[in-house]
Amino acid sequence: MISRNGGQQIQICTLLLILAGAVHDCNSFSNSAPLRQLNLHVYHRQRRIEYRKPVLKYGTNSRPGKMISQRKYPRLTEYLRPIGSTQEQKGSATSLENASDAEAASSIRKRSVLELVVSQDFRDDFRNRRKVYASDWTDGFKNIKKCVPAILFLYFACLAPAVSFGTISSLITHDTLGIVEYMLSTSLSGMAYSLLCGQPMAFIAPTGLTLAFISGLYRFCTLNSLPFFPIYSWVGIWTSGYFIALGLGGAGSLIRYCTRFTDEVFNALLSVNFIYEALRSLRRNFIEADPSNLTMPFVSLSIAFCTWFFTTRTAAFEYSRYFNQKVRTFVKDFGPVSVFVIMSLVNMLRAVQKVGVKTLAVPKSFELSQGRPFWISLNAIPTSMKLFCAFPAILLCTLFFMDQNISVRVVNKSESNLKKPPAYNLDMVALGLVTLGLSFAGLPWMCGATVQSLNHVRAMTNVRFNKDTGETEGASVTETRLTGFMVHFLIFATLRLLNVLSFVPIPVVSGVFMFLGCKLMSGNSFLSRILEVFVQKARLPPDHPIRNIGRRKTAAFTAVQICCLSGLWAFKQNNNTAIFFPSVIGFLMVIRTFMLSKFFTEKELTALGDPTPA
Repeated sequence: MISRNGGQQIQICTLLLILAGAVHDCNSFSNSAPLRQLNLHVYHRQRRIEYRKPVLKYGTNSRPGKMISQRKYPRLTEYLRPIGSTQEQKGSATSLENASDAEAASSIRKRSVLELVVSQDFRDDFRNRRKVYASDWTDGFKNIKKCVPAILFLYFACLAPAVSFGTISSLITHDTLGIVEYMLSTSLSGMAYSLLCGQPMAFIAPTGLTLAFISGLYRFCTLNSLPFFPIYSWVGIWTSGYFIALGLGGAGSLIRYCTRFTDEVFNALLSVNFIYEALRSLRRNFIEADPSNLTMPFVSLSIAFCTWFFTTRTAAFEYSRYFNQKVRTFVKDFGPVSVFVIMSLVNMLRAVQKVGVKTLAVPKSFELSQGRPFWISLNAIPTSMKLFCAFPAILLCTLFFMDQNISVRVVNKSESNLKKPPAYNLDMVALGLVTLGLSFAGLPWMCGATVQSLNHVRAMTNVRFNKDTGETEGASVTETRLTGFMVHFLIFATLRLLNVLSFVPIPVVSGVFMFLGCKLMSGNSFLSRILEVFVQKARLPPDHPIRNIGRRKTAAFTAVQICCLSGLWAFKQNNNTAIFFPSVIGFLMVIRTFMLSKFFTEKELTALGDPTPA
């Protein structure tokens, strides 16, 4: 037995050995049982101390060894065995040290590889979202009354871009990528992203920016007589590899250098693009119509305007003063969906049908364009061309990085009142995996959709009346994956009902586009400042930048943003430069970081709401 006094000395010596960080052998202690040897290995790495299992051997040649109590000595938990001669002890100690060193080296190698591939930022994102993953689903079922109208509204809000961009893509790519491909890609990628992402309130969807890159890539393949789909797939494969590597490496933290200057210009570009596509569709009716009979174009214009107006009014009805809170909430939840359905029914009236308003041109059955197979033949191009695809993939990865992270950051802003932690790096890995699957199948790429994401947050926001301010304000948000998954599942189910979509008028889709574009414009201080530059200073709020830094500086900053927006739009619209468009978006960060800081002081930038990140 080890005496009580001896046990205290063992603990004191063990503590001294730990602080020294060395391996030390103790052959004997005074006032203790025949304690013969103590092997303690201390491993120190990255400010962490790891204690390997110490081996405590005691006994005599004639007395069998015993095991020290694990409760009394929690770190000394090895079975004790008899020890023979001194030479036997040294040999045993050496073998144990070699085994422990080998185990330590193996553990170090595994940990080094893990830390090299997966950053601490990604591990933190994964750990934080894993804690709330179950509640991401249960919160939706608990507030099912809020989810159902949100799902119905967002179904049309997500279906409209898929159908519209599918129609445009079909014209640009000569039926290579059409409506069916866009609907299928939107549904499958949306469901997968809702399962894998870190921020379930953000959506991915087809965007005009991605379509611009695809059209540029198609034009490049056509001019050089290259097969489009193999090139398309390999560009997507390289892009997914880049994006997954960036996410695992913790590159999501770099988005903090993308300030409000870049966010506002980028969101303004998205808003203008939505409104432009809607107006271009309506303009096409006037161009193709008989000049002597413009009834159809004007009826289409009326349907689009009514869809936009009533959708806007019903979506904002919850903040009005009329009726009680239940009625206002009901109109806000089901109003936009009702407008969509009612305007489609109006077009089915006999008097309107005589006018001949155009409806969506969708195939009668589910079939990919030109009857192609679902999976793309990746070996249809030589190895040199596969490697060449890595270069345009860098441009696409730049577009994805900006679009995805800006969209998610807009969702995560403090004004959204979200409680669960963000996970930018996990979102990037999820989008990379989705892009990989879409590339194998030759389906259109998806990326962060700011418009749909913001409407998702607003649809799931619970409001309350503030008696102090006399206004209605957001109280909380139901953060759930259920709505995103169900919205895209309904789009997938719609592929079995393509005949029903053929009754939806194109002007109704145009009206929804105008609503989404105008909705994204709200809250954009850059667009507000364009008109406020001409407002009398006394009528501006006290914290307005014109009152703090003057009208001249405010107008100069706004003019720079207008020039950036115009440059982005020119690159996007030009077929020859569309493929290089993503690199221009990244140039916005260069302008803000290195150019504006020379003409504006930090105090002026802060007054403009665009402080330099630390």
